[in-house]
Amino acid sequence: MAGQAGLILISVFGVLAMIGVPLAISLTAAAFASVMLMVPFDMALFTSAQKMVASLDSFSLLAVPFFLLSGVMMNSGGIAIRLVNFAQLLAGRIPGSLAQTNIAGNMLFGCISGSAIAASTSIGGVMIPIQADNGYHRPFAAAINIASAPTGMLIPPTTAFIIYSLVSGGTSVAALFLGGAVAGTLWGLGLMAMTLVIARKRGYALADKPTLKIAIRTTLDAIPSLLLIVFVIGGIVMGIVTPVEASGIAVIYTMLLAFVIHRTKPISEFPKFLLETAEMTGAIMLLLAASAALSFSMAFTGIPAAITALVLGISENPLVVLLIINLLLIVVGCFMDIGPAILIFTPILLPIAQKVGVDPVHFGVIMIFNLAVGTITPPVGTGLFIGSSVAKVKVEQAIVALLPFYVLLFAILCVVTFWPGLVLSLPRAFGF
Repeated sequence: MAGQAGLILISVFGVLAMIGVPLAISLTAAAFASVMLMVPFDMALFTSAQKMVASLDSFSLLAVPFFLLSGVMMNSGGIAIRLVNFAQLLAGRIPGSLAQTNIAGNMLFGCISGSAIAASTSIGGVMIPIQADNGYHRPFAAAINIASAPTGMLIPPTTAFIIYSLVSGGTSVAALFLGGAVAGTLWGLGLMAMTLVIARKRGYALADKPTLKIAIRTTLDAIPSLLLIVFVIGGIVMGIVTPVEASGIAVIYTMLLAFVIHRTKPISEFPKFLLETAEMTGAIMLLLAASAALSFSMAFTGIPAAITALVLGISENPLVVLLIINLLLIVVGCFMDIGPAILIFTPILLPIAQKVGVDPVHFGVIMIFNLAVGTITPPVGTGLFIGSSVAKVKVEQAIVALLPFYVLLFAILCVVTFWPGLVLSLPRAFGF
């Protein structure tokens, strides 16, 4: 029965998705069709609708629109150049200083804005022309920007971990944030190390050493934006505020930055920010409801148990199981956005991982890392195409320049996957 239900689910979803039906509707229809295999039409319709509505009755979901609103205002708040200047202060004396600045800037802006695309366009839009003017190979500059932009999907605060927490049944958001910070920092430092080697080989010059006065002014200019990370992450980790309360603080603080401290936007644009946030929130909530229907249909028809038995029939060795999961997630990430991928595959893959003793926090970091890599890999990676457009280079040129960075990221993924103690070191240090 599970095999028949799985075939119906995949067939209905595949056909609807291929003809352009919105993803949430495709998921709901596929879930409903598979449930109808077991129960009458009216009961299938009632239970599916009930599960969809009940899935959104969660106080924790309030964090999603608040963090989205904070990110929207950050993206439009004119803080990119301040973070670029601060990043150059941090990385300006390392070989390949301009590329190093791009990496550090993406790490800072990505985690503050919560968007890899925003980081790629904002930081890359500033840094790539400067690198080209200083003799950097433009495809290399594009590759640096593309490869470093997804760090903001791992370094908190990020909505990806909040969504995973909800779908996984309440995994600690604070623990996920801390584990993600470890993985995201490894990602960024790995890129910096490889950039240093390439820069020395190609003879890229160091940036001019800033004067003490400029260094102080640059730091003071960046501190208000950087404090957002301290307030949000520090508050959650120390148990002072919940993720929902932290998201509200993020909105208030971002409003102060955009409208009062930096004064980069007039308060009259706030309704536009609200509208943009409402549109993104509506899409995410509809996907969450659809994923709840999908999770119910799979549990009802026994699909996860059948997949678990299939995978564990190949091997019960945790290393082999994690390798299989990684290969699947890398492929999924190449074709699917991170949000829908989390919603669809967490209920399927998390039980398999838990069967072989994988910690839910560790698995969440593995999943987000895989899907983040997928955003910059062909054939559908949005980060790859947007980053190439920002750099004004052909996608083919960017891919060639990215090849050594792909190898590096897969090596870091192996470390994150097969060394759980490293990923869980910070969560355990804080008692999670």
